[in-house]
Amino acid sequence: MSQDTSNDSTGKLRYDAERSISLVDADVQNPGIEGVRSKVSLTREAARAISITALETIREGARFMGVVGTRGELLNPFGHIDAAIWSESDVPEYMIETAYEYCEELTRVEAGNFYHSFKYLPSEARQAICAYYAFCRRADDIADGDYVDSFPGGSSENPESVEYREHIERLTGSSPVVARDHYDDRMSQLFYYRKKLSSAYGQVTSTDPIFIALKDTIRRYNIPRQLLDDMISGMEDDFHRNRYETFEDLYSYCYRVASTVGLVCIEIYGYSELEAREFSEAWGIFMQLTNIIRDVAEDAERDRIYLPMEDLRRYGISEDDVKSGAKLLNHPGWKPFVEEYIEKAESYRDKAFKLLPLLDRQARYSPAAMMAFYESILKKIGKKDGDVFTERVQLSKAEKISLAAYVYARYRFLAL
Repeated sequence: MSQDTSNDSTGKLRYDAERSISLVDADVQNPGIEGVRSKVSLTREAARAISITALETIREGARFMGVVGTRGELLNPFGHIDAAIWSESDVPEYMIETAYEYCEELTRVEAGNFYHSFKYLPSEARQAICAYYAFCRRADDIADGDYVDSFPGGSSENPESVEYREHIERLTGSSPVVARDHYDDRMSQLFYYRKKLSSAYGQVTSTDPIFIALKDTIRRYNIPRQLLDDMISGMEDDFHRNRYETFEDLYSYCYRVASTVGLVCIEIYGYSELEAREFSEAWGIFMQLTNIIRDVAEDAERDRIYLPMEDLRRYGISEDDVKSGAKLLNHPGWKPFVEEYIEKAESYRDKAFKLLPLLDRQARYSPAAMMAFYESILKKIGKKDGDVFTERVQLSKAEKISLAAYVYARYRFLAL
């Protein structure tokens, strides 16, 4: 599509109104990067569509309604459709049910521990949580792995995708922290993923089963788009930043990739007081801080240091020290740094546990189990004086079973 780069009376660039991403006055409505991100949308005019009724003729052919193949592998029931959206606005109920089945199977296969905590939820809430988990998992797979998401007609060379990347890169004020070809590919994938998300809030519906189920979940639980957009933004941030100077900087990142998850989950769980939102935000911060300290070694191997640099410097710890792996255990500042870090993480843990009494009783086990698992991991790191280098700190199967049984008894049957 053509681009008009002439300036209007306010000095801002204007773009063709037919573009499915419009950046007109984005910096007024939503400042900077968030303005660009918020304008990404998928429209009927900009995407190829397929009629739902047309599928009736091929339904008997290619195992259309199956989500598990003959070898037990996960199958996208709509994967053979070479179109981004349905031409009809309403998706038949049987297709929504199949989309939920796909998300639940994805969750069961790729997140056994989380799925265990989800399966005791009421069926409608369980389906919704699995749809949301599938959305988060695929975004993470795109950003942090080799997963290639399908978006018919989309590519990293598409002018829309190029323009989006250029805007984001310019507004960050720095070059990508990954190789250029990797940056272009992954950012393009997330751009189209964000387009699919827009369909969950718009008049069109994606042919991706994750977004079919997610759209139904959003409708049922009135989940704000900003929370889901922010999560994708957190994934994008990893391509522009691999150091965090202050804890406040790190907090913003943790909020995007983790607190937003908790805030969406409680909308599905149901809660009695608005304070639940504050405690849910703390829940995400606690879990992400635990992930960060546990994964220091593998992150450093990828030239990523999420630990606040100014806090490390107070203990005489340099970037090279963090990258040295197990040698860091001999640094006199590492143990006291870890003690302070764990104390800070535990302050968010204590706040997070205040969330549980505010949730519907049937939903408490799910977050309680996740909190308990992460609390145990953090305690192990403390007992090992911060040794996250010799081996990965994790819970054994016996520890998980024992802890899950305790949490189940406490939060499903006993009064808090």
